[in-house]
Amino acid sequence: MSDNIPFEIQTEIIQRLPVKSLIRFRSVSKTWKSLIDSSDFVARYSGQQRLLVGYDGLLDFKQKYVSVVDDDTFPQHKVYVHVPLMVKMLKRSTTIDGSHGLLCSHGDYQLDRDSPTFGTGRAVMWNPSIRKAVSVVVPNVAYGTFETVLGFGVCRETNDPKIVKIIHISNGRDVGSITCIIPRQVEVFTLSTNAWRYSYSNLPRKSIHFSYYRVVIDGFIYWLATDRIARDGGVGKF
Repeated sequence: MSDNIPFEIQTEIIQRLPVKSLIRFRSVSKTWKSLIDSSDFVARYSGQQRLLVGYDGLLDFKQKYVSVVDDDTFPQHKVYVHVPLMVKMLKRSTTIDGSHGLLCSHGDYQLDRDSPTFGTGRAVMWNPSIRKAVSVVVPNVAYGTFETVLGFGVCRETNDPKIVKIIHISNGRDVGSITCIIPRQVEVFTLSTNAWRYSYSNLPRKSIHFSYYRVVIDGFIYWLATDRIARDGGVGKF
């Protein structure tokens, strides 16, 4: 594309390209690669909405993914998705959530835990459209007395992907018998800084038990939760 064309016009044209073309055009120049990889571009990308479907192969039992158009024509428009090696290597992996074209999976690269109570996990944020993935170390994953829940979303103000980690008392434990402060109760990972930040304020009560059911709406992560002292249910958000 000619350098005489303003970059704003180039951006408008690129936003209308199909995903396969975007992948190829990332190698045209550093400027285009930076544009296509940016969170702002992902948020504005006007391509046709697609669904990512995961399944286990019948012969090799390996997990595979296929991208389909979200309408009645999906049988004619399915595309097999390249799965990054860092996603394939995850053991006991689960999908945390998806947002703005990004998926976040969590698991372990080693089956052995670091200790009986706390270990280190691994999260992978990846964009199937541009075949880009980032691996994130998840510290202080709790086992036994405490449990860990994770959430994933993209900040509305900054378009910055974030992972939220909450540690709470296990469901089978007597809340009244736990007198210590819950260690590292809430931590947030921000992709732009590549760092975890510990939250000191507005923490949930230690009687709150978070389920693994969650949803992302308008930049907030909502968990189904229960207060084991009040004996009522509710929804907590971050």
